[in-house]
Amino acid sequence: MALPAPAPITLFGATTPSGQALMELARGTQLVVAGRRPPQSPAWGGDPPPFLPCDLDHANGLGMAPSGLLVSFAPIWSFAPWVARYASTDPLGFASLQGVIACSSSSVITKRFAANGFDRGLVQRLRQAEEQLTLTCAAHGLPLRILAPTLIYGQAGPLGDRNLSKLRQLLRRLPLLPLPGEGGLRQPIHCRQLAAVALHLAHLLPSSGGDHAQPVHLPLGGDDTLTYASMLRRLQDATEPGDPARGCRLLALPPRLFQILAAPLLLLSPKFFEAVLRMGADLAGFTPAHRILGAPPEPFPVLPLAP
Repeated sequence: MALPAPAPITLFGATTPSGQALMELARGTQLVVAGRRPPQSPAWGGDPPPFLPCDLDHANGLGMAPSGLLVSFAPIWSFAPWVARYASTDPLGFASLQGVIACSSSSVITKRFAANGFDRGLVQRLRQAEEQLTLTCAAHGLPLRILAPTLIYGQAGPLGDRNLSKLRQLLRRLPLLPLPGEGGLRQPIHCRQLAAVALHLAHLLPSSGGDHAQPVHLPLGGDDTLTYASMLRRLQDATEPGDPARGCRLLALPPRLFQILAAPLLLLSPKFFEAVLRMGADLAGFTPAHRILGAPPEPFPVLPLAP
């Protein structure tokens, strides 16, 4: 079934890898970039999209008139209050929109039982922002989808992730990396896959937004579910021949021994200690991107990767 003609898109968070990817995928769609700085000329050529100045963190960031759909890869704890202010200041303009698609994080699920203060605060900010955005859109009858992706990676244009790229850098520096057995399950999603899902939903939202069978909150992952060790091995295999990352040996330890060896980290950094322990936790089971896109699965890793 052919998708309806795409509505105009006002994009927030264009300076993220997924924002960059969406600008490339949305060529041919009427798109405006909202932000504090005008977008640069895209890496794939052509003129940059039109620009609307907007600072999400300040009330005076309402000096704009977005149309069509709002798609945001900006921090949801900044985007949600801005949307609430916009709806309050210009209710007729807000009601004329065709929908909102906002990127949150699966951390609201995977870190909800965290003991360290940083992660607890993150979960609270995510949850409060999601609730505020849901209430604002519901009060004005505006269709909403909140994407909660897990482990975003990859590069789009000049921008790369800070997740798996850090692991690749670690593999380059260490001769040996201990792991708790094979580690827990992961479902990494490439920034282009996330952008493709957002754009696909943007095409569908004006016609399907009133369908209450569709979930507002959509936990989202890549098309492969693999253990932590398998993820690292595939990262190693995806590096160029001679890259130092290929030489790092992955050492599988009994999970209990791994936890004992990691225990001193609790004194240095509770946040880092919990991050190390999560290597053995299953953080998967999310809706794979290909199921939403109706396309063949893309095996991990999807290229390009960040250096």
